[in-house]
Amino acid sequence: MSAPKSDPAKQEAVSAADHKYVFHSWSAQGAISPMPVASGSGSRFWDHAGKVYLDFSSQLVFTNIGHQHPKVVKAIQDQAEVLTTIAPQHANDARNEAAQRVVELAGDHFAKVFFTNGGADAIENAIRMARLHTHKHKVLSTYRSYHGNTGAAINATGDPRRFPNEFAFGHVHFFGPYLYRTNFWATTEEEECKRALEHLEQTIIFEGPNTIAAILIESVPGTAGVLMPPKGYLDGIRALCDKYKILWIADEVMSGFGRTGKWFAYQHGAAVPDLITFAKGVTSGYVQLGGVVISDAISKTFDEKVFPGGLTYMGHPLACATAVATIDVMKEEKMLENATMIGETILGPGLKELAKKHKVIGDIRGAGVFWGVDMVSDRATHEPLAPYGASSPAMNELVAACKKHGLMPFNNFNRIHLCPPCNISVEDARLGLEMLDKALGEIGKYYTGN
Repeated sequence: MSAPKSDPAKQEAVSAADHKYVFHSWSAQGAISPMPVASGSGSRFWDHAGKVYLDFSSQLVFTNIGHQHPKVVKAIQDQAEVLTTIAPQHANDARNEAAQRVVELAGDHFAKVFFTNGGADAIENAIRMARLHTHKHKVLSTYRSYHGNTGAAINATGDPRRFPNEFAFGHVHFFGPYLYRTNFWATTEEEECKRALEHLEQTIIFEGPNTIAAILIESVPGTAGVLMPPKGYLDGIRALCDKYKILWIADEVMSGFGRTGKWFAYQHGAAVPDLITFAKGVTSGYVQLGGVVISDAISKTFDEKVFPGGLTYMGHPLACATAVATIDVMKEEKMLENATMIGETILGPGLKELAKKHKVIGDIRGAGVFWGVDMVSDRATHEPLAPYGASSPAMNELVAACKKHGLMPFNNFNRIHLCPPCNISVEDARLGLEMLDKALGEIGKYYTGN
């Protein structure tokens, strides 16, 4: 990494132009001050003033191979010289190669890929496929979830961002497992799993199995807190889907492509979904791409029946070439193995050590390079450091302290998420924990418990 240049004037100019012309998502425009970013390399990025950040957010949990990987940048450049774009009704090598690689990663149960521009429209089209295949209309999803900001995707979402956007039909929510804040009065992971599945089955029964097309769940709910499913939960989802003739859609948009140490997070167990949605890490975000991996049985539904969906830029050659290169470098450089090692030997143990030192840490969950930390003001009551739906001085100060020390975390409500690139080094993983340790030491005043 070359040393970033300090150009405060450029920093101010970028900020001013952004404020004047750019309309940002999920924000009151006058209340935000986006960070100008100049460039990045590997696990770091920097602003125009020369401030360097260790990226434990992977931006929005998508730079799985880090910033500016030279082999992937070269693949984009090479594809641009051959074919920059083509309409979706044509065939091209880049799209074919990307589809083949993704299908092979998913396994023998799967046949084809429907490419989209990102995760939200992957969810939209997976829901559409499920409804057309089953001739049923309802979609069940969990309250603690995020599936994207388009019509069906935001209605399937469980978090409060869906409230002003509820215009789609047929969406029903249920509670997934989350032992730390259990809705089922469980005291063990086994109890939580069993009771969560019993609750889901009752929901199915009372909603009517003959009306339910699909159960849509994030294999590991990400934005909701990296909620690792207890052992047997995904097997239970599969069993209920088979029992009631419902499809299982696995949302792997955030958890896929090495994030948990597997190509897809559901692959930590034996159960296999019917449809898989993906985006983010498939290209490390270098060029936007998403898609739906379609099982053989569902694919055959549309051999003679028209699928009523499409996107102008689906399977874009630049994006598909990026996906091919990303998957190839992840294999060549053993990034999944590295992610597993980092989680098992550095992040998991390191966070447990931090919890001994900082009482504001309530719960720790994760695998690979995908970790969530519940921040609390009282360990006994699990009182969140930041109540839902409200800004929190404590969480704001924690994030500001992280940034001050050079760490960029991903945060949501009362949670800090640690999601560095899959190829982060041992040294940088340890450095990130040291930075977090310093930041946590500055907000201990908000802990009110014993």
